Amino acid sequence: MAGSANLNVMMKTARKVGRALLKDFTEVEQLQVSAKGPGDFVSRADRQAEQTIREELMAARPSYGFVGEEFGETEGEDPTRRWIVDPLDGTTNFLHGLPHWAVSIALEHKGQVIAGVIYDPVKDEMFYAEKGEGAWMNESRLRVSGRHKMIECLFSTGLPFAGRSDLPQTLQELARVLPACSGVRRFGAVSLDLAYVAAGRYDGFWERRLKSWDIAAGLIIAREAGAFVEPLTPGKDILADGEIICANEPVFAAFCKAVRGA
Repeated sequence: MAGSANLNVMMKTARKVGRALLKDFTEVEQLQVSAKGPGDFVSRADRQAEQTIREELMAARPSYGFVGEEFGETEGEDPTRRWIVDPLDGTTNFLHGLPHWAVSIALEHKGQVIAGVIYDPVKDEMFYAEKGEGAWMNESRLRVSGRHKMIECLFSTGLPFAGRSDLPQTLQELARVLPACSGVRRFGAVSLDLAYVAAGRYDGFWERRLKSWDIAAGLIIAREAGAFVEPLTPGKDILADGEIICANEPVFAAFCKAVRGA
């Protein structure tokens, strides 16, 4: 698919940053065995990645705003458009030498995400979508899975870590979802969770307490591939409140019921 000028800038930027991070990732694999560990190195790589994305996008579209995980928000001259960026989604995986992480870039216009790119450099998979143009991975059109039975479905989520207070709630959700499906995965990169729903690799995904940069690009990619997407709590705002549930149409209602316990 030949995308718009904006989409092409996003894809080019994601590829450039992805190549640099892949080099860093090779270093991390060597640093695993050192006593000091790769922590400082990875946070430097993360910041450098965001700096590069910022420079590339601002050079192409100087008037747009920018919000990123590392450096926060910059207002643009054009208040209606902003980039929403996660330079390295799956930092903990990256840090541990696990090859499952991605670069995520979204473009928002008047509060709506209109384009998204998620690039997984390890597998060289570029997921992308523009409003009304469908979702793609490399040259292939993406479509959510066609599974109709919950028991055949594979779902993904995040699990609260480091003493987060939403652990009891998540465990209750898992207690309802696990018996009803063929499995739940926790791979540790939200952008790829959403991209995988779009690609039909997962049948659905849910999580709360996310940041806008975790979900913005994946949101439009999943929607454009035919996923039903809602906030976990009806009436809330996905990007502002950081909670999401999505699945293919046939299982969406049953999946929501299992997760929400309603």
